[in-house]
This record gives sequence, C-alpha cells and structure tokens, in this order.
Amino acid sequence: MKQSPSLNPQYLIVAFIGFLLFAIAGFWNSYFTKILEQENYRMHTHGVAILLWLILLIAQPYLIRTKRTGLHKKIGVFSYLLVPVLVLTTLDLLKYKLPETGPLGNINSFFIALVVNALIAFLIFYGLAIYHKRNANLHARYMICTAFPMFTPITDRIIGNHFPSLLAYVPNIDGMPVAPVIGFLLADLLLIGLCVWDWRSNKRWNAFPLALLILTCYHFSVLNFYKYGFWQSFCEWFI
Repeated sequence: MKQSPSLNPQYLIVAFIGFLLFAIAGFWNSYFTKILEQENYRMHTHGVAILLWLILLIAQPYLIRTKRTGLHKKIGVFSYLLVPVLVLTTLDLLKYKLPETGPLGNINSFFIALVVNALIAFLIFYGLAIYHKRNANLHARYMICTAFPMFTPITDRIIGNHFPSLLAYVPNIDGMPVAPVIGFLLADLLLIGLCVWDWRSNKRWNAFPLALLILTCYHFSVLNFYKYGFWQSFCEWFI
C-alpha cells in the first residue's frame, strides 16, 4: 500500500526519536541520574518496559523504511508480550505508590484515574493498531496515538523542574495543582493538528478524530471521576 505523505517512515522515526528525548528529559533528574538510588525495583521494571516501547516505536518505521518487513512483523509479535508487561509493571508501581490503609482522598482517586485510564486509552490505541495491522495507514496512525497517554508523566516533571510558575494557572484538587492539565492540552493540540494535517493532505477523517475523542474522554475521566462514588468504590477495591 502506498504510504501517505504525512506518514513517511522517515518523519515517524524523527518524531519518535524526539518523543524519546522528550521522555529522557522529563525523567533525567528523577531517574536517569539516580538509577542506583531508586527506592524500589518497580521503578526499574516500569522504566525498562516504557523505554522498550519507545524504542519499538522508533524501530518499526525504520524497518519499514529499510524494507525489512519480515523483522518488522516479528517485532510486532514481540509487542504481544511487551504490552502486558508494560501494563502490569505500571499497575504494580501505582499500587506501591498508594497508601495501603486509611482513606484515599481526592488526590489519590485522581491519581488512580490518571494512571489506570491512561493504560485503558493506550490499550485501545494499541488494540486498534493491531486490528488494522494489514492496513498500513490506519495501523501507523493508531501506533502514533499510543504515545499520547504517556504525555503527562513527562510534562509534569519538566514543568516541576523547569517551569514551576505555570502551576499557578492550573486548577487544583484539595490545594494541589493539577499539572497534568498542561500535558492534556499539549496532547490535544498535537492531535488536533494531526487531524487537520491528515484531512488537508490525504482527505482522511478516521483514525485521528477517533483518537481525539478517546483522549478527550480519558482527560475528562481524570479531571472528574474522583468526585463520583462509583470511582471511589473502584479505587478502594483497587487498593
């Protein structure tokens, strides 16, 4: 199938390398310069799983560009193992970070939505990519979208380390600034840009608008679910 101009593998390689560098910058102070000082092995298992996913996002379009489709498919099969590991190590780290006893409070309920629902959005995008694996254009678009639920862990740390003044402009929950709002806004703007680009360049109006709807639902859930009894009950069960 002919590649659309907007999904030239070379552009995807550059974009995903940029995202990897973005992630390294976000976690540079808290992880990469303190690898031997981490408080628990869970930081490493989660970090390695995420790093492998980001490397996979770079490797796959590179293999398409160099016409090694056989290896591309084999690495795609490896993702069937990597994705469950990524999900399980993320949930394991989340439970480790939460209090084992006492009331959870709004902040913890918010944080559970931030992580758990990001995983759900990620799995939807990944599932759609695998479902459309024989359609190169849709497959690539949904694989791109798997990066968007990962924005806030990166942007939160960059803001906290370098732009703390921005926290004065975000809403708060129980007095704590909701920094992920900035990451949400950045992800939404980039996805809107991809929607416009895809329509103007290729007259396509399928993957990116659906991804924007899914991402918007995820963002709504993070900013509102902590207020509702059903979510508080889920969080108590999760703990």
